[in-house]
Amino acid sequence: MAATHGAIREPISTAMFGNDQVLVVSVPLAGSGTDATSNSALATLRTQALPATLGKVPGISYAVAGLTAGNHDFDAQLAKTVPWVFVFVLGLAFLLLMRAFRSVYIPALSICLNLLSVGASYGLMVLIFQDGHLQGLLGFTAYGGITTWLPLFMFVLLFGLSMDYHVFILSRIRELRVGGASARAAVTDGIARSAGVVTSAAVIMVAVFSIFATLSLIEFKMFGVAMAVAVLIDATIVRGVLLPAGLALLGERAWPQRARGPRGHRRARHAEVAQAAAAPVTSEVPGMSTIR
Repeated sequence: MAATHGAIREPISTAMFGNDQVLVVSVPLAGSGTDATSNSALATLRTQALPATLGKVPGISYAVAGLTAGNHDFDAQLAKTVPWVFVFVLGLAFLLLMRAFRSVYIPALSICLNLLSVGASYGLMVLIFQDGHLQGLLGFTAYGGITTWLPLFMFVLLFGLSMDYHVFILSRIRELRVGGASARAAVTDGIARSAGVVTSAAVIMVAVFSIFATLSLIEFKMFGVAMAVAVLIDATIVRGVLLPAGLALLGERAWPQRARGPRGHRRARHAEVAQAAAAPVTSEVPGMSTIR
């Protein structure tokens, strides 16, 4: 039935293995092996041809393997799990940042900026490796697509790297804020104090990822170019411009307010009592002053 629709091609060969307990049937499918025609032929084989033949033989089990089936099943499983990976990573990052900085605005801004960096790397991959720009300069031949597993792998890695020095910058700003600086002054001084460390780390990472761009395997080349440019954009435009701009717009709302209510009043009274106890006491007598 499948052969009449052109899904299965000739010749079909068989081979026995495992003391004649395993039968391997090699079935050529229509298409190039990874295109839509091949996927359609695979679906026809699984849903029509096999149930109508081997499915009617009692006491046996069967499965479809090979390049076409493996790629199709991997892509299907990846598409099913990618949304859950995004939800888990973003949700966990939001909760941890909210717990660390006692603010809802800080984790929301942080996640938006990190997604912006990831989106820039995805767009760059499509522009260069899918659309075929800079083929001669980078030494590759575009095949009109992106390696399936690479976007998810890059998201997890890039999100972790960028969040690392992002938290470092926010910690410097928070220290100044706790020390009594205004929100705008804390952002300005915090960015200035952490700029050297962040820039040094970014230069090292860009240099390391750029090595992958020199390799011949196109998957490594995609990874190296996209990660190097993403880190460069993240450390300069995103962390150096957009982060301080976002914090400046949020102002005092980005940081938790000081303690209020009875607990805050008790802390203030305790501080006043401690200061009074530590201050020297002076008693004056005509013609004499004594300090106790």
